[in-house]
Amino acid sequence: MIEYIKGHLTELNPTYAVLEAAGVGYEVNITLPTYSQLVGEETKGNQPEAKLFVTEIIREDTHDLFGFFTKGERALFLMLMTVSGIGANTARMIMSAYNAGEIRQIIATSNVRALSQVKGLGNKTAERIIVDLKDKVLKIDLGEGLSNTPDNEQDGFLFPVEESPVKTEAVTALTMLGFNAAASGKVVDKILKANAAATVEQVIKDALKML
Repeated sequence: MIEYIKGHLTELNPTYAVLEAAGVGYEVNITLPTYSQLVGEETKGNQPEAKLFVTEIIREDTHDLFGFFTKGERALFLMLMTVSGIGANTARMIMSAYNAGEIRQIIATSNVRALSQVKGLGNKTAERIIVDLKDKVLKIDLGEGLSNTPDNEQDGFLFPVEESPVKTEAVTALTMLGFNAAASGKVVDKILKANAAATVEQVIKDALKML
């Protein structure tokens, strides 16, 4: 089992990152909060070094790596997958719609409404998650700073919606998550018209609750 991968961050987008370690490039599926953390690392220079705690999901036809900035986030991801009907992709969807601190609070306070807003869950699945995890989720140590909401400022520069690089990246990420490109584009346009300074992470988080 791989505990973590530490290496040069050679590629990054909202759904996956590529870390090069010992001459091998590892494609690692990530959540939006992890993406946001890695963006901060990326600003430190060309091919910055990054570390992701990973878990391997092995199926007959695929061998996927999912990476997280902290052990606590990984523990929450694995805990979500213990619930019947919640696979890796659904768990990642939940952890992209909300950050780890928000998810823990939602489950601990039995906030079915907030959880059911995640695409594909519905009230019954949200209730099942809460029933199964309410007594367990508060035991996870998430570390510092995970309950902070993302910063929506983008250097004060507003891009037109039609040519926004934020829109392009957000639609690409949503398409990779399995959503229709045309529908994703319309939702992203609506979000950016309401807040043209929204970051890629915030646009995707909002879109996941609207698609």
